Amino acid sequence: MKIQFNTDKNIHGTEQLESVVSEKINHGLKHYADKISRVEVHLSDQNAEKAGPDDVQCKLEARVEGLQPMIVTSANESKERAVDDAVDKMKATLNTAFGKIRNR
Repeated sequence: MKIQFNTDKNIHGTEQLESVVSEKINHGLKHYADKISRVEVHLSDQNAEKAGPDDVQCKLEARVEGLQPMIVTSANESKERAVDDAVDKMKATLNTAFGKIRNR
């Protein structure tokens, strides 16, 4: 599973941040790692320098062989929480998709 990391101009995409995000995704989606070819991460700060609730947005796009790309979005006050919430949403989305395939 390849992870492609992207940030907007308001979030500094440091190697440390990329490493933390990659670890969270690898750990959270490890059960599906053999089925996912790529995960794209998009972190953005919706209000730039202004602080506020749900200021940081995380979009995850998972490319699964044989299926349409799956996209989830999460917003929170911190980058870490936004990523954690998005990973949880992606796990639920993947569980639903693979559950439907198994039931056919």
